[in-house]
Amino acid sequence: MSVAAPARPEPAAGPVRAGRPVRVGPVSGLLRWRDVAVPAVAFAVLVLAAALSIGRGDYPIGLGEVLRTLVGLGEQTQEFVVLQLRAPRVVVGALVGLALGVSGALFQTFARNPLAAPDTLGITTGASVGAVAAIVLSGGTSTGAILGGLGVPVAALLGALATGALLFGLAWRTGIDGYRLVLVGIALWSVGAALVDWLLTRAEIHDAASAYVWITGSLNARTWDDVVPLGLAVAVLLPLALAAGRVLGVLQFGDDTARGLGVRLTGAQTAVVLLAVCLVAFAVSAAGPITFVALVVPQIAVRLTGGSRPPLLAAGLLGALLVVGADLVTRTVLPQALPVGILTAVIGAPYLLWLLVRGRRRSTV
Repeated sequence: MSVAAPARPEPAAGPVRAGRPVRVGPVSGLLRWRDVAVPAVAFAVLVLAAALSIGRGDYPIGLGEVLRTLVGLGEQTQEFVVLQLRAPRVVVGALVGLALGVSGALFQTFARNPLAAPDTLGITTGASVGAVAAIVLSGGTSTGAILGGLGVPVAALLGALATGALLFGLAWRTGIDGYRLVLVGIALWSVGAALVDWLLTRAEIHDAASAYVWITGSLNARTWDDVVPLGLAVAVLLPLALAAGRVLGVLQFGDDTARGLGVRLTGAQTAVVLLAVCLVAFAVSAAGPITFVALVVPQIAVRLTGGSRPPLLAAGLLGALLVVGADLVTRTVLPQALPVGILTAVIGAPYLLWLLVRGRRRSTV
């Protein structure tokens, strides 16, 4: 008696609607109005949310004054508050959300699984291991001194990249299978979480408190020094990810179809995974593991656009809007300011449970 292989959950998507043929030089494709409208609306709402967030605080500034200051027409005091104290926090939040949204769309399309995200694949946990090690061990062993000298963001970056390399290597078997990728990622997440717990148990009280604040994901005390490396990384990686969108659309139909259409499977899979891992690594190194953004927003984007796979640009802009909006809510609506990662977890955890229940119902039908 043969045993059927476990069904792979497919990304939920609405009906695919035909678009208008468009050709730009040697590149041609179908352009649907939702593919333009959703990113445009998301960008407009993002700008409004960012301006509102900049204006909120102990020294309130009206929306109009914030916009005037951003274009260089504000007063000197307002210019200092807006540009030096508040704008870096909002810019870091937007860039982090953009990177996480695009990374989640890459992973979910490549794996053909809505559960594939940096959180469930262990990459953000790997970054947490690096950061917590840098905080906890910096005053002790020689290894800790090295990590502490590198700094928490660099240690987090190295931890995420190392976990991504392990994920790629362990999931590789004459190519990368999406189902195997998720299983290996869950195992790496479990190991990383155990390492973080072990580091926290041997830490001093003040080090453990600092590490715990970092692993919840926070935008507090961000400066332009945090913006520069993240901005450069996004400026390089985002165009590459968008350029890979055409190949990514072929990969979602399976390895055999991709080979039949002339795609160099090994190189294409390596490039997609590397881009996704690097985007996550830089995002987490800048603001800590802000969870569930990369899991939730690609599925929201695919439902808003009505396509067959998560759109990269729309997912990135919706991710930026989610992070900036969550940060605004934690500072202005809640009675006590909380790290932004707590609110995104509150939003994302029920969504993850819904996906699991939905996938189980499909597999039993």
